[in-house]
Parts: sequence; C-alpha cells; structure tokens
Amino acid sequence: MGSSVAQLAAMHGHEVRNIDVDQPSLERARASVDRSLERFVRAGRVEEAGAERVVELIDYGCDLGAGVGDAEVVIESVVEQLEVKRAVLREAALAAPSSCLLGTNTSQLSITAIAAGVPEEAAERVIGMHFFNPPVLMRLLEVTRGQLTADDTVARTEEFGLTLDREVVILAKDVPGFVTTRISAAVRLECLRILEEGVASAEDIDRACKLGLNFPMGPLELGDFNGLDTFLAAVESLEASHGSRYHPPAVLRNMVMAGQVGRKAGRGFYRYGDDGRRLD
Repeated sequence: MGSSVAQLAAMHGHEVRNIDVDQPSLERARASVDRSLERFVRAGRVEEAGAERVVELIDYGCDLGAGVGDAEVVIESVVEQLEVKRAVLREAALAAPSSCLLGTNTSQLSITAIAAGVPEEAAERVIGMHFFNPPVLMRLLEVTRGQLTADDTVARTEEFGLTLDREVVILAKDVPGFVTTRISAAVRLECLRILEEGVASAEDIDRACKLGLNFPMGPLELGDFNGLDTFLAAVESLEASHGSRYHPPAVLRNMVMAGQVGRKAGRGFYRYGDDGRRLD
C-alpha cells in the first residue's frame, strides 16, 4: 500500500522517497507503480509524459534515516503491528527535521499508542493518516489525532491531504478502528459468515455487494487485496476493544493458518498469478 501512497503523492507533484526493508521489496513497489501508471495511461487519465514525470519524482531506497533527513511529511505504511509501527516511526522521528509531520497509515491501531514510541518532543507531530486501497483511486483520507497531537499538526495534515486532492475526514477521538474500519470490518465479517453458512459462493457474495450495494470492490475480494492475515489481526484488535461483534469466524482463521492469505500468497478467496493478477 505504501507504494500506492508514494505514487499518489508524486502524481500531485510531490518529491517522494519510497523506503523499504530490502531491494526485492523495492522492486515489487516499483513494478506496482509502473503497472498502475500503465493503467492510468491506457484509460486516458494520464498522458505518457505525465506518467514519466511521476516515475522521476519517486526515489527508492533502504536507508530510512537518509530517506527522511529533509522530509516535510513522513507516512509509515508498514505491517499493522503496534511494536513495528512504533519502531519505524521512532527511527523516522529521530532522523527527520523537527518540523516534519509524522503520519501513520494505520487502519485501526491507537494513534496515542503509536505516538508513545517516539521521543516525547515528537509526539505532538504524530497523526493518523488512513488512506484507502488503492490510494491512487480512493478519495478519502481519514485523519485521527492522538492524545498529544497538536492542533497545528491536524491543520497541516488536512492541508497536505488537500494537495493530494483527497476529501479529509477528521475524527474527534482516538478510538480503535476509527469510523471506516469499524464499519467495513462489520460488513466483511458478515460476508464471511454468509460464506461459512454456505448461503452463497465468495464470487456471488462479492457480485451482490458490487451490483446491489454499489461497492467498488467485493468485500471478500478486498480481503484478498489487503491480506487476510492483516484483516484477522485487525478484527482481533477490534474484538479486544469493542467486544464479540468483531469475533472472527473460523473460515478466516483457517484460511490464515493454511497460508491462504490472499493475493500476496497467490491464493485466498480467489487465485492469483505471480504478477498479482486474478486467475479466477
């Protein structure tokens, strides 16, 4: 998802550094951006010269400290695990300028808990910047302040979101799951229960949601896209905060235990090729 956020920023004229843990991860990110831009060009939404400019604006590297040394905005988009997010954002906070916005692209973790991992003087600059998959297409940016987030940080984040041509929703409270994750998780869990009951196939459930409810992507297909292991971790966290209404059904746990976690594994509710394209 981070590579799509990087692409979005570059498409709106920002110079971007896409930092990841190793070269293979960076190559996958670069390939993902290239494929996405090709689709934009084919659809006539971006000219060839514009796509080439986007590519030029994105730099790739593995050195986080060097990558954020003169950054105005940092957006971490790592795995949805509190300690990992804390560690990455702490390293960024220590290396970035003292005025840099420290954004966390979490879908459900507490912003206050994440900010507890950075140096005390940096906590006021930590803020939730929740983009939606795929960020280059989805228009919403859900902004959540932590307990120590400064008003100026909120204002600057909203301004930054507007430079990306995104609609910004600002939450008044730091509540696990925010608004959208709580709603979408409830819908996806109900789809999983319908599947588990044998009422309809995954494909028909997704088709019903797209054609009958105007969903841009079926909830189960979206689960494959984001990773079912990521979704399981999210609903387990939501269950701990909000109770049994977010209890994950057995079908989800079993698929994760079997390694059928979606597109990145080549198999989830659907099958995928090595290039990530759906096969069935």
